[in-house]
Amino acid sequence: MSILVKQALISVSDKTGVVELARALAQMQVTILSTGGTAKLLAQHGIAVTEVAEYTGYPEMLDGRLKTLHPMIHGGLLARRDMPAHMAAIKDGGIEPIDLAVVNLYPFNETIAKPGCTLADAIENIDIGGPTMLRSAAKNHAGVAVLVDPADYPSLLDEMRANAGRVSAATRFALAKKVFTHTAAYDGAISNYLTGLDAEHRSGDYPERLTLQFARVQDMRYGENPHQSAAFYRDMQPAAGSLACYTQLQGKELSYNNVGDADAAWECVKTFSEPACVIVKHANPCGVAIGYTVLEAYQRAFQTDPTSAFGGIIAFNRPVDAPAAEALSKQFVEVVLAPAYDAQARKVFEAKANVRVLEVPLAAGANRYDFKRVGGGMLAQTPDTKNVQAAELRVVSRKQPTEAELRDLLFAWRVAKFVKSNAIVFCGSGHTLGVGAGQMSRVDSARIAAIKAQNAGLSLAGSVVASDAFFPFRDGVDVVASAGAKAIIQPGGSIRDDEVVAAADQLGLVMVYTGHRHFRH
Repeated sequence: MSILVKQALISVSDKTGVVELARALAQMQVTILSTGGTAKLLAQHGIAVTEVAEYTGYPEMLDGRLKTLHPMIHGGLLARRDMPAHMAAIKDGGIEPIDLAVVNLYPFNETIAKPGCTLADAIENIDIGGPTMLRSAAKNHAGVAVLVDPADYPSLLDEMRANAGRVSAATRFALAKKVFTHTAAYDGAISNYLTGLDAEHRSGDYPERLTLQFARVQDMRYGENPHQSAAFYRDMQPAAGSLACYTQLQGKELSYNNVGDADAAWECVKTFSEPACVIVKHANPCGVAIGYTVLEAYQRAFQTDPTSAFGGIIAFNRPVDAPAAEALSKQFVEVVLAPAYDAQARKVFEAKANVRVLEVPLAAGANRYDFKRVGGGMLAQTPDTKNVQAAELRVVSRKQPTEAELRDLLFAWRVAKFVKSNAIVFCGSGHTLGVGAGQMSRVDSARIAAIKAQNAGLSLAGSVVASDAFFPFRDGVDVVASAGAKAIIQPGGSIRDDEVVAAADQLGLVMVYTGHRHFRH
């Protein structure tokens, strides 16, 4: 059942669009109640408004902390229109029903994000009256419409104009759900902030009580396997440049595995400053390359492991043009990701209707936390955003790296960060040659990486190798040297480092330490 809006309460911190909203309501003969700064703003624009203090007969007090917590306000919001006793009670109290509440909250998140924010600043920006009004209106959505988001103002006005000032039950319910979601997130942010402070009010990385909120983007056809159900959720404020910011331009719906693999490809490719291509299969890069063009980068990445690239996820850090799209269209590709596509590339992909084409803004943002669900709990950590620079490397072998070897070592190290541990990555001239991933022993990863290169017909003579963690024994060094590698980059830190470095010297290899490992499980 629809309701007719006769009286509206407007009390907002974010003034975006509020003047236009109030003017439109006034033109529909809606009586407007408002508070403090909002009331002054509306009056300055010639909109008739009654201040809440005048309406309740009780002045604001405590520097504005107390103004709307009054029966004249909450009686008008909470009275059930279908209960005669409720309506009689507010009539006896001289209270008019409030049919529309327009409220948003003090900017708590924005306040705590400011450098130098004190506990006193944060506390002062905890809204009390706002959430109470929102929850009162949302609880009674059977008789009240409530707006918490300025983005919803135009659609509500359109509905009211089309329906002689009335708002449908479906709209009221949708708006009420949005309110409870919003106030839950607001309270969660306060809890996260306060429980993240120690006794001296110093902020730590991990609150004692962690509250998270995500918005469902879509239901998946199934999860990792057909007997599992699944859904994709997005952070309420996703990190800039993250996969969740994608726009799907064409193709079938993304699957659970598509999303996981696409994220792995995107996070890897956006770490490169040169035009780059990353091909991922089952969460591991099976081909990575840089080039002068996206086409060259793709062709070099594909060379690494054409067999595994079949049905892969392919990501670029530059706009895709027609030549690259033509090359891609010759292979079976599940998902393509890039910051943009030119018109000719779009036309090429349109002929491959099943290919999922995603456009993702390119930015260097990262999630605040990485999470892993475990039985009865969850692990949280900061994301692995460490990118080692040349100046941080320590050469531990007698042989020194050439400039070309140093470039390839850093390239290989960047790729290894995104390969499941134990990870061994052979590289040369800015592209991968063989990738060994996810083995229980590092020496087996080394053997597999060499086999992958051999199967692709690629020579490892003169190549470089990255190991995501230290070599526990010299056997891994022997394997990569026998395959043709001439330089190794690894974290160091093993109790047998001396033995491993001695092996490198014996075999005439360059070995450099990063001092950082990149386990990825």
